[in-house]
Amino acid sequence: MKKLAIIFLVFNCFVAIGQTYKKQNYYEGKYCSGSGDVEYLRLLDESFAFFHPNPVVPNLTMLYKPEWDTFSEGAGWGGWWIQNGYGFSYAATPFLQEPWNSLLQRSWNLFWDNQGDGKHKSMWGEVYPNKLSEMVGPDGLLGDTGAPGKIIFKQGDGDVNMHDWFYEATAAGLVMQCEILLVSRDRQEIKRYLPNLERACNCIERTRDLKTNLFLVGPACNLLAPSYGGVKLPDGTFGKGYLAGLTINYLAALDRMVELYQLMGDNEKFTEYSRRQKITRESLPKLLAPAGYFVKSVEPDGTMHGVLGQDHYSYLEGVANADAVALRVADDQTSKNIYKQIAAYPEIRPFDFLLTNAPGLDDTYVNWGSTTGPGIKGIWNFGTWVNGGAWGTVEARAILMYYRLGKFEDIRRSAYRAMKWAKDFRMDAPWSQCGENTDNIWSDTGIFKDNGVAVMVDNFAIPAATIRGLFDYEYRSNSLILRPRIPGTITQYSQKQPIRFGEKKIFLSCRNGGPSISSIKVNGKPIKVISSDRVLLTYDDLPMTANIEIVTKGGWPVEPITAEYPSFPALIQPKVTDAIGELSDTLKRPYAILSTMNNFLSEEPAATYDKEFIAVALKSFEDYRVRVTIDAGPGYYRTITPERKEGIIKFYEKTALSLYRGFSKRMELYTKSDNAQNQKIAALFFESCKK
Repeated sequence: MKKLAIIFLVFNCFVAIGQTYKKQNYYEGKYCSGSGDVEYLRLLDESFAFFHPNPVVPNLTMLYKPEWDTFSEGAGWGGWWIQNGYGFSYAATPFLQEPWNSLLQRSWNLFWDNQGDGKHKSMWGEVYPNKLSEMVGPDGLLGDTGAPGKIIFKQGDGDVNMHDWFYEATAAGLVMQCEILLVSRDRQEIKRYLPNLERACNCIERTRDLKTNLFLVGPACNLLAPSYGGVKLPDGTFGKGYLAGLTINYLAALDRMVELYQLMGDNEKFTEYSRRQKITRESLPKLLAPAGYFVKSVEPDGTMHGVLGQDHYSYLEGVANADAVALRVADDQTSKNIYKQIAAYPEIRPFDFLLTNAPGLDDTYVNWGSTTGPGIKGIWNFGTWVNGGAWGTVEARAILMYYRLGKFEDIRRSAYRAMKWAKDFRMDAPWSQCGENTDNIWSDTGIFKDNGVAVMVDNFAIPAATIRGLFDYEYRSNSLILRPRIPGTITQYSQKQPIRFGEKKIFLSCRNGGPSISSIKVNGKPIKVISSDRVLLTYDDLPMTANIEIVTKGGWPVEPITAEYPSFPALIQPKVTDAIGELSDTLKRPYAILSTMNNFLSEEPAATYDKEFIAVALKSFEDYRVRVTIDAGPGYYRTITPERKEGIIKFYEKTALSLYRGFSKRMELYTKSDNAQNQKIAALFFESCKK
């Protein structure tokens, strides 16, 4: 009997140890769960939080502009920029829910509604006329910045008179709109936007050199402009060269355009755009350096810009190379060559983030032929702006590159650093001093200083890419391709928030054993594994809600963990008390009105979007109450002083009020609507205001 008791005691000890081990190696988050690397799982969970109201990290409510009912750049910048919003929009589109989907499309409509037609002026600027407001863009062109009724057709900073039209921004806008349409599969929306997309493609096609099938363009038409100087001519003026980034992003757009035409059954357009796609892809090798990575540009005489080791133009271009891999323009071998060069050149990632270029540029129009001198000053100094700066929008594409190649520790270092900045509420764009950001000239001084707080759209790209890269979604005309890339330190992963595929919702989980797919189940039923490196989900074969269970094998390379997660403050933490703060006097009445309206709308099944918007707004008010009680800690890169803590709380207050004002403005528009349902909703709102 005594022996039996000892055995029972030992057994209980092993059970207890096993339960403790499981608890220590298991993470149950709000948006995901899993086992293995708890820190990385927490990173993923808190990355999702950026796209939902929460009291811990900045979130999309803080980019809402009530006057326009769209997003804005943030931090006082009055517009929506393609180069800044690109990384976030591309990476987040698969998993964004309402009201964010509609807000994102309305934000991009600031460009489509103002697209160049060869007739209308850009109308930018409060003082009219000026050099920005007088521009008339060619038909199909997008631009630098959009606002209601306004656009800047060229890069608006620098010597605008020297700038070519903003062609690479137009290509990026094409990629983004195609991606939105492929995710939604809404035929009416595709039919609506295809004429705009075709005009944008034709605008770029007019720059194609038929001898090379590359695109011949002038200064400052690259995506992170005005860092591209074109070609300096003998008379001292600046002419045109072949810009690699334009070919890369336009090819990514063409890859998606052919899918849209296939989805719509337009065989004639499918054939034409497949031809454009083919000749553009065949031209790519002309833009490769001898070591197999992309240069920044090539002069018509063959001189390459952006090749390490040359006497002139000796630098590594970050943006075009990251885009080529992230957007799957580069094939597998070229992608490996690109990463190999980046990994071998630490100067381009001195503080974990990929720089636009390293070392400094000697081919800008401000100081051609030298990386220093009278033109290279202020924001042109290396590491400050578009010459060697660190941008969140670019870093997202770098993260997608790392995921594609299974370089998980590169992701960890980048995303952890970005999370530290986010928990300091300093999402600067760009980060200065090559990403060290000891002193940011935009956020620490000047008109954009806001109580030590900076929340900008660029840096939402990093958490979005940290999520998207896990399954590397590729949307096609009739299918969705998944390529599981779960870090090897995570053994099991489940995503609680669905991704979108047309009208269908897909919940993903993976038992992670490596890069090769072993088995797939859809709602518990096995489906055929057609390839070891991808999951093919055919739209018509999927149920409206699909739980996809993937098992992988083959083993991931073991990498040393070289970064520590900034776990404080945490999204998920043990409840010590239920005490929360009070709403400020400014917030009490708007909160009461929205609460009453929320009750009214519970009886209105057709008011789906307005319900979603109110739910987000109410949560933002509640997050203010929680935030006032949070111990934010000392800060990571920016000290959380009492003044900064108060500034963050004020920012939450301002955000909640912005959402209320935006809803109120929409209700005013509903009163003028011909739609009876909208008029009814508006009447309910104004009744709520009387309570």
